[in-house]
Amino acid sequence: MTHPIQTTNQPRGSRILGIGTYRPDRVVDNSYIAANTGLDAEWIASRSGIRTRRYAEHGESLPLMATAAAEKALASAGMTAGQIGCVIVATITYLEQMPALAVEVAHRLGARTATGFDISAACAGFCHALSLASDMVRLGQVDYVLVVGAERMTDILDHSDRDTAFLFADGAGAVVVGPSATAGIGPVVWRADGSRNSALKMTSSWTRDLRSGPEDSWPAITMTGWKVYRWATNELVPAIQQILDRSGLTIEQLDAFIPHQANLLITEALVTELGLPESAAVARDIIASGNTSAASIPLAMEQLLSSGQTSSGDTALLIGFGAGLLFAGQVVHLP
Repeated sequence: MTHPIQTTNQPRGSRILGIGTYRPDRVVDNSYIAANTGLDAEWIASRSGIRTRRYAEHGESLPLMATAAAEKALASAGMTAGQIGCVIVATITYLEQMPALAVEVAHRLGARTATGFDISAACAGFCHALSLASDMVRLGQVDYVLVVGAERMTDILDHSDRDTAFLFADGAGAVVVGPSATAGIGPVVWRADGSRNSALKMTSSWTRDLRSGPEDSWPAITMTGWKVYRWATNELVPAIQQILDRSGLTIEQLDAFIPHQANLLITEALVTELGLPESAAVARDIIASGNTSAASIPLAMEQLLSSGQTSSGDTALLIGFGAGLLFAGQVVHLP
């Protein structure tokens, strides 16, 4: 016999209540990268837009960076760890198979009643996690979710690889998602195209042979940049239009555009193709921070807010994209 199952409350709104970031202390400029790769420092800037990036030192572990960003997000939202019902961490660089980094972050914060889990969606991980958090809050499963994007990309980087060494960097960003009388996080649009997975992936898998092998035989990130650029510029404009359509907005109503900080050339191409109004702030944090994968969108969001280019309540479109190849994005009201 089928018996009725009691469900949670009817859907409510959700929004981002606070934001926090962690940027490693060490600043690495293009001359350092040039010395390791043989590339010209100005060529690096012209091909990526990057002038500097942050590298985590030995003591700046992934749990430390993720927790520090989370603590700032809680403070920004005026909340305590005890109010958090779930922690979601988007990362591809936590090299311990288990337990999840989210569980460690919750423990370090003192979120004793929270659950936690990690998601692996590469540079689109933050937008995936934000969508899950929004749905959890809207459906009343929890009241508050902590979403963290955290990466130590330098741990999976071949520092002599001329295709990737100049791009990637380290950092963490976090937001608190909670209930709202009106929608502050729009519906997600996402897709994965596994037919293109060779464009951005790891050189090999983690195997038992690595236990006795030299460190330089470890898996590292590898990328065919022109394939990623072509895919991004072809696929993301229609995706962004779909995000706007599902949110009931037009491009002219955006106050800010915060794409994953993959490459400044991709950002500028999207701005042009979209016809983004000059009044909209555009995140260009990649110039100073490099490509921090799942951490890049919250880092860029915080930079726009702290610099005064955007304000609390502004309407921003987020979109992340990367290995898979995949993308995810949504419209949000800024915290």
